[in-house]
Amino acid sequence: MSLLSRKFCSKLEQSSQCGVPWGARIVRRLLSWVGLLVVFVAANASAGELVRETLSSPILGRDVSYTAYLPDDYAKSTIARFPVLYLLHGAGSDEQVWADRGNILERADRLIREGAIPPMIIVMPGCLGCWWIDGAKDKAETAFWTDVVPRVEGRYRTLGEAHGRLLAGVSAGGYGAVRFAMKYPDRIAAVAALSPAVYAVTPPARSASRRDPPFLRADGQFNQALWSAENYPRLSVRYFEQGTRVPFYLMSGNADELGIAFETTQLYNALAERQPDITQLRMVEGRHDWTVWGGALDDAMIFLARHIPRHHASLR
Repeated sequence: MSLLSRKFCSKLEQSSQCGVPWGARIVRRLLSWVGLLVVFVAANASAGELVRETLSSPILGRDVSYTAYLPDDYAKSTIARFPVLYLLHGAGSDEQVWADRGNILERADRLIREGAIPPMIIVMPGCLGCWWIDGAKDKAETAFWTDVVPRVEGRYRTLGEAHGRLLAGVSAGGYGAVRFAMKYPDRIAAVAALSPAVYAVTPPARSASRRDPPFLRADGQFNQALWSAENYPRLSVRYFEQGTRVPFYLMSGNADELGIAFETTQLYNALAERQPDITQLRMVEGRHDWTVWGGALDDAMIFLARHIPRHHASLR
């Protein structure tokens, strides 16, 4: 072997290439590139898109912004109608938080690609500080059901019926999701509430509900009577009197600094006593933040997808 060949081989010893014919090395390199290309194509085989839209809300007297996730090739898809998942953000957030903090585009693409959930449309409306109720400032609850849902389901190819409508929320959005499931059980197939701010008696001093407009009296003080009237303990009475049951997925961080782990457990106990087979509680390590919610979102979406009728879900 020549001096030049020995020097060249010494550089290749780490990769076991020394002594391998040039042709074989070229083939190996080509195969490596092909492998990387296959991985790249597979990773991008299912690529949905996020679109930002607005709709006019006569109830609120202004436009409502929302972000929508449309599954891969939505416009060309042969699927006639899709289930729709509504995601309700927490206090202080807006319609972009699910994309910015929850990585909903990458998450939905992956879960659909893996067959864990069917192709679906995901709608993330914005409602800053509204707590999703008809509160002291805005009729956000009425606007959601009268303006947002009909307009969205008229614009996109959704199933447009309760069996294809899913709902999830975090914190104040989890509070809203729980309320909607109990108040409108005939409109929702399943619900997930992540760290829901469902204080059975009264919110703690640190809760945004004590400062946000929906629960303030004319004098700016927290309206305890309104909180009690709108919260789940009162709504659950009528919910359990009627026959329709909504599957519930509940989750909280065990070190939630707002005391929501205890409140979520109380809610779970109230539900599980009457509907144990369709109520699930998950307690995880963590606080009241997106580290906890992002870590649980896959599990929550898979739970929700299980409650779409099979003939409407392309689950493998």
